[in-house]
Amino acid sequence: MTTTAPSDVRPDPPESSGDRSLAEFGYRQELHRSLGRYASFAAGFSFISVLTTVFQFFAFGYAFGGPVFFWTWPAVLVGQLLVAACFAELAARYPISGAIYQWSSRLSNLSFGWFAGWIMVIGQIVVVAAAALALQMVLPAIWSGFQLVGSDPAPTSPDGAANAAVLGVILLVLTTLVNVVDNRVMSVINRIGVTAEIIGAVLIIVLLLTHSERSPGITFHTGAGSTGLFGALMVGSFMAAYVMIGFDSAGEMSEETRNPRRTAPRTILTALGAAGLLGGLIVLGGLLAAPSLTDGHLGVDGLSYVLTSSLGDGVGRALLADVVVAIAVATLAIQTAACRMLFSMARDNQLPFSPRLAKVNPRTGMPSAPALVVGILAAALLLLNFASPDAFLAIGTTCIVMLYLAYAMVTGPLLVRRLRGEFPGSDGVDEEGRPLFSLGRWGVPVNALALLYGLFMTVNLAWPRAAVYDPAGGHWYFQWFTLLFLGVTLVAGAAYRAYRARATVAEAPAYA
Repeated sequence: MTTTAPSDVRPDPPESSGDRSLAEFGYRQELHRSLGRYASFAAGFSFISVLTTVFQFFAFGYAFGGPVFFWTWPAVLVGQLLVAACFAELAARYPISGAIYQWSSRLSNLSFGWFAGWIMVIGQIVVVAAAALALQMVLPAIWSGFQLVGSDPAPTSPDGAANAAVLGVILLVLTTLVNVVDNRVMSVINRIGVTAEIIGAVLIIVLLLTHSERSPGITFHTGAGSTGLFGALMVGSFMAAYVMIGFDSAGEMSEETRNPRRTAPRTILTALGAAGLLGGLIVLGGLLAAPSLTDGHLGVDGLSYVLTSSLGDGVGRALLADVVVAIAVATLAIQTAACRMLFSMARDNQLPFSPRLAKVNPRTGMPSAPALVVGILAAALLLLNFASPDAFLAIGTTCIVMLYLAYAMVTGPLLVRRLRGEFPGSDGVDEEGRPLFSLGRWGVPVNALALLYGLFMTVNLAWPRAAVYDPAGGHWYFQWFTLLFLGVTLVAGAAYRAYRARATVAEAPAYA
């Protein structure tokens, strides 16, 4: 089997280990296997995108938790590292696009795995919309001319919410175009963007820490409006939970990665670890360098306010420009991950219009139809921002819950397999003849803690707190938006499965 691989370094030779690995699962190589180790790392890191997500939700976390919300960061990082360790094992054993769907299906059954994939891809589409909205947090702070609608740039205002939707739609047009053009173009943009984001993050950390106004002891203080430490931490954890998702994207791109059994497990862990370290230091630096913790700006304008106030307009705006690059690359990476999930499920004939969604352009190595579907649906979600500024938080929280639930639908069946002694430990070797990544005797405790953490955070994030989701009152649907959206997703999925079962006999995937 020969692979057409327009690699940035070199193409794999015919009968590459990656191609043979894919053939073992009954699939033929259609996506171009052109991604190296750094590109695989970039896929996970750019989905997480600390500059995008920290700048987007810092104000929210501080407004509800005060300085003490910083400690939710290391807590969430530890929990997600447990999940990532389980995913690293699976990436070594099942290097296939549509990771969550594929892993869950093979660990449980096709029906359960289908719902895991369905929830995941809907969640990814919501994440695409949420990431695109982040432009509103930085572009107007760089230049007032980016405020195309009204005059108030605050994302919690009607003008700011509407402008966020306009900027987001413009960005989605560009990312959709890149996701259609060529695998090499997407990879180059992703790697350049991630490099710029890492450099920018390091500069921000250094500058913030060297402009500190107070000691780290401030992180043990709650905000003036906090109702209690536990409540402050539970709501304040939304920011960290939103930031540290998407590390599985390195596994999602396995069919386009050289030596995926060896590369993907390591890049899953390094992407999350690097993002966790940089993000935590940015949050700490923002708290220490803020001109004031009590003037109200930090809970409304967030880190953009800290950069421009503490570092001066020139330096602050230059760093914010780097954040814009990070937001654009993050939106691109998330959309790419969602496209691969749609492609993987459609290839198994598990979605409406599967033949069209599963078609790969042999020249570009890209499934074009999924890119258009994801772009259009994400843009449609952005229109909610015209209805109310509260939609911003509803969209952000909903996407986190969807992904956390999908993750639990992998770690849950994996734990069952371990307890039955059916999940292979260090059996098998990677492309270099070395043992596959394995947790060994730590597999059961790590897996159990990962599942418990995931379920706890899913409930915490989805809990319909009126003070969080409908602070002004009168919009009950925003208070219950996450649960309603999840319910509609499940009902729609069940309805499609029932219709499909009656209408036709599905073509079973290779492993059924």
